[in-house]
Amino acid sequence: MHINYNSNPVDAKTYDTTRLRDEFLTEEMFKDNEIVTVYSHIDRIVVMGVSPKNNNLVLDDFINNKDFGTDFFLQRRELGMINLGGKAEITTKEKVYTLQHKDALYLGQGNEDIVFKSLESGSPALLYCISAPSHHIHPSRIIRLEDAKVVDLGDQSNANARCINQYIHPDVLPTSQLSMGLTSLKAGSVWNTMPPHTHERRMEAYFYFDIKPQQVVFHFMGQPQETRHIVVRNHQMVLSPSWSIHSGCGTQNYSFIWGMLGENLTFDDMDFVDMNKIR
Repeated sequence: MHINYNSNPVDAKTYDTTRLRDEFLTEEMFKDNEIVTVYSHIDRIVVMGVSPKNNNLVLDDFINNKDFGTDFFLQRRELGMINLGGKAEITTKEKVYTLQHKDALYLGQGNEDIVFKSLESGSPALLYCISAPSHHIHPSRIIRLEDAKVVDLGDQSNANARCINQYIHPDVLPTSQLSMGLTSLKAGSVWNTMPPHTHERRMEAYFYFDIKPQQVVFHFMGQPQETRHIVVRNHQMVLSPSWSIHSGCGTQNYSFIWGMLGENLTFDDMDFVDMNKIR
């Protein structure tokens, strides 16, 4: 497990390219038959990439619960995941869940003995997961792609026409603090979240995918008057602190999974940045 420590915006503006990437970017979120785990002190988020290509993967084999001071991982946590691969099976002590491509699963606080399995040998599951601290037990639930709340934003004239699928969201199901969804930019659009915004009350994590070979996304971050960028490729993840903007521009259209946690669950609670003042 990689542990990421919090950073100060005053210090972050002095980082060079290598330091920015080391602090905020995970370059390889999926490794065959492994669970890649990033534990960040930014709001205590845990981000995982689960790739059960040939073997069943037992969560407890990859998590040292001493790091969390609990008897099992979800004793005081909740967990969300979206399947970006083939058919997947997730087993807990109480129940078995089956996810198709782009289905999501929410596991509430208290779930134990979690095992991940691919059900199609030629198309292994790829499960992108986010976990947040939890103060209440909420029911576990599958959210199919067709059950997600769909929001269309932007337009072609601004190169930002995109579709947002809100899976783990207050309008879909209750959670303690975790929100999670999937955004896809339409052909010919490259910008996401511009004009940008911040929200001191929540941090985010961005996992980029559907980026073709020889294409990249420029993930913009930093305080509004001290912007920086990180070049992102397919299946890479960026941590976005609450003090940072989070906007992306690709060389082609792309998709990403966003996850939020923090003080509230209000998706539209944003502090927009005046485009005349950003620099």
